[in-house]
Amino acid sequence: MSPNGSDRSSRRPMRRKLLQVLTVGVVLATASGCSYTWEDFPRLGMPTPVTEEAPIILSLWQGSWAAALITGVLVWGLILWSVIFHRRSRTKVEVPPQTRYNMPIEALYTVVPLIIVSVLFYFTARDESKLLKLDDKPAHTINVVGFQWSWGFNYVENVDGNAATGGKLSKELDAIPDKFTKQFPEGAEGVYAVGTPGERNPQNGNPGPTLWLPKGEKVRFVLTSRDVIHSFWVVPFLMKQDVIPGHTNAFEVTPTREGTFKGKCAELCGADHSRMLFNVKVVSPERYQQHLKELAEKGQTGYIPAGIEQTDPARNAETNKL
Repeated sequence: MSPNGSDRSSRRPMRRKLLQVLTVGVVLATASGCSYTWEDFPRLGMPTPVTEEAPIILSLWQGSWAAALITGVLVWGLILWSVIFHRRSRTKVEVPPQTRYNMPIEALYTVVPLIIVSVLFYFTARDESKLLKLDDKPAHTINVVGFQWSWGFNYVENVDGNAATGGKLSKELDAIPDKFTKQFPEGAEGVYAVGTPGERNPQNGNPGPTLWLPKGEKVRFVLTSRDVIHSFWVVPFLMKQDVIPGHTNAFEVTPTREGTFKGKCAELCGADHSRMLFNVKVVSPERYQQHLKELAEKGQTGYIPAGIEQTDPARNAETNKL
């Protein structure tokens, strides 16, 4: 047998082993998000989740890191393997055999990235649909109003417990589409809190107004803006959503831990963007109801203007049922 033929025959088993190793790596990388919970791994820089929904995001984050690490180790291993076992001092070959085309390898490095991206897309789309799903009747609805340079909170609640009060929807909430307002509780006369950049939480001194939430009860946030695009981000919720003028976003969470947590605007919205801070205070449902009554006693009844009113086509352009 010629030396060239011997070289080709000796390379075939190595190619088969390489294909097998790559296949195993792809399977491990794509299966990394399927069989663990977030408690089983480090949080990798993420804060401890404080809502029922946040672990979904944390698990996706951990799974993405696991897939990236497995892929990286595989690639680094192949690079080191080729450097060590094909170095000139070992093979004594001045110019190694040149291969112009290798269809199996080329097909492999085309198909493998597509598989990895497709798997990551599947898990992302699956989790996003869970996080953005809205209940027919949330326990509480809070209209979060972003404006330069602070936040306002409209608690759409039946504070006095009388369904006969409240009556017609307040004109301050005209910017909110019908698909949200029709699910407001009956008799919701509402109370509000509005902040300034210089305001501070009296308990911990953190800057910004304080949003109160009840532990263990689902809260819907309806996000509106009075001026430019902001972004509503409560750090340990592990998720944020844009607050857009002329468009209404919404999402729901169920707080699971009492405490005071930091929030901020995550969208560069102008000169004092860095001052758009706020706090989120999670308390017992009884203390939450007491806080609403305290706001009413202070005269903070009704609502502050929600934001820029949408045109009729835009108000109900999204026909999906909640």
